[in-house]
Amino acid sequence: MGVRMVVIGADATGMAAASQARRLRGVEELEIVVFEKGNHASYSACGIPYWVAGDVAEADDLIARSAAEHRARDIDLRLRTEVTAIDTVRKRVLSRDLDSEAEAWTGYDKLVLATGATPVRPPLPGIDAEGVYGVQTLDDGQVLIEALESATGREAVVVGAGYIGVEMAEALVRRGFEVTMITRAAEPMATLDPDMGALVREAMVGMGIRLVRDTEVTGMRTAADGRVCAVTTADNEYPADVVVLGIGVRPATDLARDAGLPLGESGGLLTDLAQRVRGYDDIWAGGDCVEVLDLVSGTLRHIPLGTHANKHGQVIGSGVGGGYATFPGVVGTAMSKVCDLEVARTGLGERDAQRAGLQFHSVTIESTGRAGYFPGAKPMTVKMLAERRTGRLLGVQIVGRDGAAKRIDIAAVALTARMTVEQVTALDLGYAPPFSPVWDPVLVAARAAVRAVAHGQ
Repeated sequence: MGVRMVVIGADATGMAAASQARRLRGVEELEIVVFEKGNHASYSACGIPYWVAGDVAEADDLIARSAAEHRARDIDLRLRTEVTAIDTVRKRVLSRDLDSEAEAWTGYDKLVLATGATPVRPPLPGIDAEGVYGVQTLDDGQVLIEALESATGREAVVVGAGYIGVEMAEALVRRGFEVTMITRAAEPMATLDPDMGALVREAMVGMGIRLVRDTEVTGMRTAADGRVCAVTTADNEYPADVVVLGIGVRPATDLARDAGLPLGESGGLLTDLAQRVRGYDDIWAGGDCVEVLDLVSGTLRHIPLGTHANKHGQVIGSGVGGGYATFPGVVGTAMSKVCDLEVARTGLGERDAQRAGLQFHSVTIESTGRAGYFPGAKPMTVKMLAERRTGRLLGVQIVGRDGAAKRIDIAAVALTARMTVEQVTALDLGYAPPFSPVWDPVLVAARAAVRAVAHGQ
């Protein structure tokens, strides 16, 4: 046997890395062992809210490749096996079989950390009570679905109003629950600027969700049987038969920290362009457990998205397998929806730009997704940030219907190319009345940004 590659974590990054390495090196040259503490590998966590809502029929529909398929490609995938320690001196990891409790050391020549992220679960009274759920894995989704199907009451509270929280709130409404969402932010989806988040709030209220803003949750009240019955704040409480936590995530890097590996301000692992952990030639990391370079601000940030995780896996697998690839960074593109309202963002928002020390102009325009005279044309709001004096595009946010979200890709490309807003106005975008006005909404926003830069408004 040749070199041994050990992977910790069997979702997007881990299995992409293992699969890419296997493509480049046969079993005689490269042994691949993957440890995963959960019951599944290679699944779409992003699809869980849509499974809960009923858009996706079965959990298996979210699995890209089964454990049996990975094993058939000579990848030794060990489910329900948790790695509890990393010894970087002797180049080995300690694992524990969750069924038998048996422990064993496994040596490595190449180690890949793909441990993902951990949901934020603040130490509030009652947060571990029955009826309080996080939604991170397929197992979490299955437990929640069973709880919703057996619930006798119809009151649900979602704590947190990020992407997952908003998507879960909609899923619960569609399952017939009365939903209250509590957030300490001024508006839902705090990665948007508040004025754009207000548009999301209007859509949520329109579908019957009660939104409690600028409010901190203080705990969960439980009934005599130990089940949650209410969520409490400083001055109120909200009845709850089911509570879903959507507060956010942090990098799952306790193992890395204990092993002395370098971490950034967010707690994410620090890597080079090839996703190799800084200071270690034989250890790679990727996905939600690392910090990435923000190409717009030039800073390191923790941006947990499946798009990045899959690309990291490809880069890592190439490096371990003897090839070459790099991951240059991100511009922070994300999208979601609330009912038929599409929400997307890329680059910097106003708070991001201020924290980065950038001076900027901000413009907001309203347009339509199709020619205004074409049947079905619906409004779309586009907000654009441009750097003062230079006119460099800094960020775009879009809220609308009828194909609004995918327009963010135009801005993502422009940001990656470090284009100015004036250059964006000259982009030769496609036009036909069923798909766009003659001036696409992104171009309309760019023209407004050009005027703002020119006149110093």
